[in-house]
Amino acid sequence: MPDAGRLRVDGARELRASLKAAGRGVQDLKDAHKKVADVVAREAAPHAPVGPPEGGHIRDTVRTAGTQSAAIVRIGRARNPYGRPLHWGTPHRGIPAQPWVYDAAKRTSTEWFGIYADSIQHIIDTTVEGTPHP
Repeated sequence: MPDAGRLRVDGARELRASLKAAGRGVQDLKDAHKKVADVVAREAAPHAPVGPPEGGHIRDTVRTAGTQSAAIVRIGRARNPYGRPLHWGTPHRGIPAQPWVYDAAKRTSTEWFGIYADSIQHIIDTTVEGTPHP
């Protein structure tokens, strides 16, 4: 399952290439991706399954990041590495899937799509034919 936990946005690669050609940095996309990840994490945390008490609650390990190409929601840490098995399940160990972060992304899709739309519109409004506008 190499793409487990990934949502794909068609055209994102082309958008980044166009921004670069237009002389715009991709910082706007990094910021948008971080905001998207924050929206998903905020919705996901209350729905986190309860894991082994010795490692702490998995909800407390949710953290976010935004890169040029992705909104990232990470779960688990070295001390409680069971985030992925809890989320996607481990059938051979009898752990059923509980895709609480993935479900949160689906529930909040309208909100985070709006973040992308606003960010892209801002880029379009401030860049014409490769010339940034103030």
